[in-house]
Amino acid sequence: MQKKLIKVHPTDNVAVALVNLVAGETIQFEGETITIVSDTKSKHKIALSDFASGEKIIMYGVLVGRASQTIVKGDVLTINNVKHESAKVFEKTESIGWTVPNVDKWKDRTFNGYHREDGQVGTENVWLFFPLVFCENRNIEILKDIFEKELMKPKENDYQLLLRSLVKSESGGASNEAASNDSNLFNNIEVKFITHQGGCGGIRQDSHSLAKLLAGYVNNPNVAGATVLSLGCQNLQIQIFKDALDEINPNSTKPVLIYDQQQIGTIEAMLSSVVKDTFEAIKKANELQRTPAPLSKLKIGLECGGSDGFSGISANPTLGITSDLLAALGGTTILSEFPELCGVEQELVNRCVEDESGKRFLELMKWYEKTVVDAGSGFDMNPSPGNIKDGLITDAMKSAGAAKKGGTSPITGVFDYGEYISKPGLTLLCTPGNDVECTTAMVGSGANMVLFTTGLGTPTGNPIAPVVKISSNSELAAKMSDIIDIDTGGIITGEKTIEEMGDEMLEFIINVASGKIKTKAAILNQNDFIPWKRGVSL
Repeated sequence: MQKKLIKVHPTDNVAVALVNLVAGETIQFEGETITIVSDTKSKHKIALSDFASGEKIIMYGVLVGRASQTIVKGDVLTINNVKHESAKVFEKTESIGWTVPNVDKWKDRTFNGYHREDGQVGTENVWLFFPLVFCENRNIEILKDIFEKELMKPKENDYQLLLRSLVKSESGGASNEAASNDSNLFNNIEVKFITHQGGCGGIRQDSHSLAKLLAGYVNNPNVAGATVLSLGCQNLQIQIFKDALDEINPNSTKPVLIYDQQQIGTIEAMLSSVVKDTFEAIKKANELQRTPAPLSKLKIGLECGGSDGFSGISANPTLGITSDLLAALGGTTILSEFPELCGVEQELVNRCVEDESGKRFLELMKWYEKTVVDAGSGFDMNPSPGNIKDGLITDAMKSAGAAKKGGTSPITGVFDYGEYISKPGLTLLCTPGNDVECTTAMVGSGANMVLFTTGLGTPTGNPIAPVVKISSNSELAAKMSDIIDIDTGGIITGEKTIEEMGDEMLEFIINVASGKIKTKAAILNQNDFIPWKRGVSL
């Protein structure tokens, strides 16, 4: 029989409803009888004791809010009776020990990846096209049409076939099947394209930030080389981009083809050169083959989006187990989304190996929160309508569950947006909580794969890194099977443990990294890219 309530941490004074509860029903829980006061949907929180107005609400062992009015035992917590609050953190108070997980079954495992000259290993082999400024977006789109049609030979999808049949029917012709596509000319490389709305018009700091992000994409081990278009007069000058590349990897030998339209002249002249030069470069990059690499070469971004009340007790802790395993194996994991670390700062600071890292984390958090307040908002506005509807009613409550993606391992480094991560172990990266902005940032900091948990469903992907979607509940996995790769709903029903799901996750990662499994986001050609615009427009 499935449990109806679960308490996440021994010190919690609220419990999570695992199933829908009806007003008046009684539940035996931890030796006490709880009478449900109001109809309560699964994923929402039930008071385990009476709360007076102003009393602290504890979940995951941390402060996640205060009662804004009297709440009786057995009643549901809502935005009407709870307000956001988190503990204030000023410094590191202790060093937290770590029980290293047993990795005997994994220590000799490998994945088949693309070895780069700088020692990094890619899970993909991509030739990347992008502009330094939005003025070149149209030319990137022209190149996308040319290269995808001639090199990748994409199969016509069901929607094209449907439209063709409708057109044929309307014109009186007979419907027919699409002509079979030739196989790809280059089977060992993909071409991908990025467009964006930056590079000019904002403050100069935005252009420098974008330059670092794009340089990180070029340096990412999944990228074999890049074709870069510049207009010429924009804020993000070619030299700024080259300097960003040199800062990340001054000895890089990766081919980067850069074209300046205002220097070359006509679009025809520029695109003709681009096509000829890039074709030769892609042909050479296609020669690289997958070969075995240790799991320490994996650099995994940890992300959550469209979270629900189960995310923090199924999918996110599963990522935590996987993160700990990779840390023990010498790999790298990246925990970001700083607005969604509000309320768990003390634990994270205490887990920092170096005191300077802890100080930097708090400085970045305080800076970020100040910019949000100066804009007339606050971290308390972070939960989306979907989050609230599914039980995440305060930012601290959402954050405490989101932080579970980082497991329990020590934090080896703290990085600001656009910085390239070079340290193994669990690292922190300052990014927004926005799904695409965060995923974009982690890949720009070197992630060669992203694990993305969701309770409500989101189709986010990335142009150069596989994005693995993990559902927090089985209903979502069945409803949106076209975007979900792994279902952790068995944890909620009691069919599986978090540890078992963590092992399954790592096995899945190895297969994706080796090219044996294609993620649903890749199948859907979900190539999202949104830089974080930290400044204003001028």
